[in-house]
Amino acid sequence: MKRKELEENGRLCLDFGKLKKITRLGLRVLPVVVQDWQTKEVLLLAYANAKAVSLTVERRTAVFWSTSRNELWIKGETSGCVLKIKDVRVNCEQNSLLYLVEPVGGCGACHTKDRHGSYRKSCYYRKINMIKLGLSKKSRRPVKSMFFLSQCSL
Repeated sequence: MKRKELEENGRLCLDFGKLKKITRLGLRVLPVVVQDWQTKEVLLLAYANAKAVSLTVERRTAVFWSTSRNELWIKGETSGCVLKIKDVRVNCEQNSLLYLVEPVGGCGACHTKDRHGSYRKSCYYRKINMIKLGLSKKSRRPVKSMFFLSQCSL
């Protein structure tokens, strides 16, 4: 499955091997949760190496390490969708970061676009339909192995 197809189709195809890929490449990165500082909406999950974190603090805009392109990713450099840093927080184990940001540039945080051609505000634009899966609050049945049986390779 091509990346564009993965990002735009309605088929659930979770990448449970993402961290294994990062480990195999020997990347020294931390996960970074990016959240709108006013609405508290989670915008995206990215990764940052030491240089990206340093540049984020220095520039006061979000900089990440692209694990797919294996290069520094200055958010908004090509799209204009800059994420201005309001605060950087570190979790208790010091193995992940939270960037509280103000999106600027009049566009969203996600690199994908909606049906109108606008950048999506958040990368979390899909939902798992719990009722369709039979996982209402009353139901305690296990989920079928639908996540593991998909033939979803990039």
